[in-house]
Amino acid sequence: MCQVLGVSRNCYYSYQKRQRDKPEDPVHKEMVDWVRRIAESSNYSYGSRRMKRALGALGYPVSRQKARLLMQEAGVQARSKKKFKNTTNSNHKHPVFDNLLNREFNVEKKDQVYVSDITYIWTQEGWLYLAVVINLYSRRIVGWSMSSRMKARMVCDALKMAMWQRKPAAGLIHHSDRGVQYASLEFRQLLDDNEF
Repeated sequence: MCQVLGVSRNCYYSYQKRQRDKPEDPVHKEMVDWVRRIAESSNYSYGSRRMKRALGALGYPVSRQKARLLMQEAGVQARSKKKFKNTTNSNHKHPVFDNLLNREFNVEKKDQVYVSDITYIWTQEGWLYLAVVINLYSRRIVGWSMSSRMKARMVCDALKMAMWQRKPAAGLIHHSDRGVQYASLEFRQLLDDNEF
């Protein structure tokens, strides 16, 4: 093994002996314990920079690299916060429909009530928006549309897909969060044209 790695046998055995004879460093053990406590009290939000500052404030001046190594040894990792993007803009001047469901989400027949919403997905190229239409009776997705922009066309395309797949009868109730896309002229026209 030493020959393959290009290390002399004498150096290898000397290293092993030094590792065995190395006394346990109590200061190092204290720092690892402090790293665990700091991580727990910060709800695992500290990365190596903040951990370095926290240890420095406790009287353990360490470099960022040392803080990173201590975090690895303690089994601590910073949790990143989920990015938030608001998809509902209810502050608009468009007309909105009455809330016909009034939180009564139990439906007796299929294709009687559709519910819709928009969500977002972070990609390496930026935000990607997803509009989904769900048949409330079966709780199945019956239409969807994706776009890099949150426009009315996206929600219209999702509803058109649902109508193409399911062919619902006139009188269907469409429920949404009344965001600006769902209150747009284009979407309201689509509902009116199909007598929803």
